[in-house]
Amino acid sequence: MEKEHLLGKTWDELQTVAAETGMPRFAAKQIAAWLYEKRIEAIGGMSNISLRHRELLSQHYDIGRTAPVHSQCSVDGTVKYLFRVGDDFVETVYIPDHDRATLCVSSQVGCKMNCSFCMTGKQGFKRNLTAGEIINQILSVEHSDKLTNLVFMGMGEPFDNLDELMKALTILTSEWGFAWSPKRITVSTIGHLKGIRRFLDESHCHLAVSLHAPSREERLQIMPVEKAYPMAEVLDLLRQYDFSHQRRLSFEYILFNGYNDSLQHADALARLLRGLDCRVNLIRFHAIPGVNLESSDPQAMEAFRDRLNSRGIIATIRASRGEDIFAACGMLSTAEKENK
Repeated sequence: MEKEHLLGKTWDELQTVAAETGMPRFAAKQIAAWLYEKRIEAIGGMSNISLRHRELLSQHYDIGRTAPVHSQCSVDGTVKYLFRVGDDFVETVYIPDHDRATLCVSSQVGCKMNCSFCMTGKQGFKRNLTAGEIINQILSVEHSDKLTNLVFMGMGEPFDNLDELMKALTILTSEWGFAWSPKRITVSTIGHLKGIRRFLDESHCHLAVSLHAPSREERLQIMPVEKAYPMAEVLDLLRQYDFSHQRRLSFEYILFNGYNDSLQHADALARLLRGLDCRVNLIRFHAIPGVNLESSDPQAMEAFRDRLNSRGIIATIRASRGEDIFAACGMLSTAEKENK
């Protein structure tokens, strides 16, 4: 019988595990420390737990750590890792940048949102990742101990996997878990209203919203989710929260040549975001097979950025990384699946 994984369990769940195994109540704290602080890979190494209790624990549980099955390293230091989850794969990307080391993690196998510019969306949706599978990505990459920041911008829509996402965030930010500051974590969404509300009510992590067009009509053509979660309603919700202190609000905007990159689009975007304490991250499009959208040229991106800044919207151009190793999200996992 397959054993249950300890990785991804919360404080309350670990207390239940300890009680059901006949261990003292303080054992939950010991197990949590081994999992998330000392990052152990086998129950047998929990040296401050009695041998009898380790054996009892091992009868029904294992840690749940799995190593990546493949990795690709870019000339710029970016490393893309591939993790097997069942019969499928998910991607995790390590991005070093001077004194920062960011890990981009996945939350789902595939995605339901079907954005026209996204390779992951073209895979279709397979299943949600568990909190343990999310945490495993963070612990099992080569530079895990060097990470300074975490972004949920990999495969999947994080708020479509809301319960497991919130469990993972609790583990990451709790004193008994990783004890990370919420300011080190950013979660990206296409605008999932229910998810945004719960996330903002229960977490202090940063929020990034994928926008990509200032008008409903243009956004709907490339992001079908606009029909279910109109950006106007998302912005109305965001205006109910305070982003002036601990938490940062940003909008992701991929620039497509001749589609959403004119100065008129910049003006419309500035009007749309007026009054929000936010910033805009402008992103260069990485081409994917079967999509006729093209990346804007550098001059157009700079003009767009400058126009937003002149309209009082802080805008920056995100540096492209890993262009020589299947830069677009979903490309490496799609290639691996096809090879298999």
